[in-house]
Amino acid sequence: MVLSHRQREELNKAIADYLRSNGFEHSLEEFTKEAKIEGDLEKKHVGLLEKKWTSVIRLQKKVMDLELKLNETEREFQSGVPTREKRSSKDWIPRPPAKYSLSGHRSTISRVVFHPKYSVMVSASEDATIKVWDYETGDFERTLKGHTNSVQDICFDYTGKYLASCSADMSIRLWDFETYECIKTLQGHDHNVSSISFLPSGDYIISASRDKTIKLWEVATGYCTKTFLGHREWVRMVKPNTDGSLLASASNDQTVRVWVVATKECKLELREHDHVVECVAWAPESAHQNLNEATGAEVKKGARSGPFLVSGSRDKTIKIWDISTEVCIMTLHGHDNWVRGVLFHPGGTYIISAADDKTIRIWDYKNKRCMKTLEAHEHFVTCLDFHRAAPYVITGSVDLTLKVWECR
Repeated sequence: MVLSHRQREELNKAIADYLRSNGFEHSLEEFTKEAKIEGDLEKKHVGLLEKKWTSVIRLQKKVMDLELKLNETEREFQSGVPTREKRSSKDWIPRPPAKYSLSGHRSTISRVVFHPKYSVMVSASEDATIKVWDYETGDFERTLKGHTNSVQDICFDYTGKYLASCSADMSIRLWDFETYECIKTLQGHDHNVSSISFLPSGDYIISASRDKTIKLWEVATGYCTKTFLGHREWVRMVKPNTDGSLLASASNDQTVRVWVVATKECKLELREHDHVVECVAWAPESAHQNLNEATGAEVKKGARSGPFLVSGSRDKTIKIWDISTEVCIMTLHGHDNWVRGVLFHPGGTYIISAADDKTIRIWDYKNKRCMKTLEAHEHFVTCLDFHRAAPYVITGSVDLTLKVWECR
């Protein structure tokens, strides 16, 4: 690379300033003689070498990110996938590179969730804290402290006014998300509380624990009003359906169970996984047509199909279940390690999963194939969430980072 006379002169003076400011007097003397630098160094040369050096590194990262995006777009174009402009929001999927990689937790991130209304997300960690972040700017906002052991799960009510958290300290805490104060502590489980969800009405909280039980709590009083018994091992996760009449739970006893909230009755027990079932999620109404088409089921006009469930397990598989027939209608293979998180895309078109193979995968379940794999983290991916309305996915990991992925 050939520099002009002026550029060479500028570079020499910047090097001379660097040598002087770092106390390399002998080298400066020799360099000044050899480079024939005359007169005093000007103010504009002060710190110039460091500035140029850091801006080059920044530009290099930008170029690498743009190259990644370009390669991604070329692959999509060649494979005939709809381009961003032609893709509707129900086809949005997360694309590399991650928009932000955020750190601040001192231990594994156990859960990440989006706020239903504001542009914030919340992370829970084994360091006993909950942190609030702005997912649009990547800014850290605050830390909520109160639990004395690993925070296992967090969730918002539908208004976003309240945040509930549960912990290995055997307690559930209710936080006012406007003042960030803990307004209630619920106690009643005899072991690690591993999962928590608001019922859609927002009046009740449902929790699952290592004590093998599921409990229903009234938000207004903080009292436990029902206990669901049946699992033979640690209950890993519990999720209510869209109207709050049914619950789905996943357990170390290798089963998925469906419960009737009103009667506490275990409606069915689904057994096909060969290892601990880590996670479970209900299919949104938008997925029902695709699920019926995928299974070749013909639904007569006026008749209802489903509801449907998806579960992820340490046996490395994802299974989709039809609750009305009590049958596993599909098994998706692809992950090379424990599946830790699974969700339906809000548009109902895809399933997104996170696993200990450090990836997140997007599944075109209608055609029973994994359509995209993102090398998401440097360690196990423990959790993920998909925003209901904005084009973002977030993931958390054992590598202590929280990543924000833009969808397009």
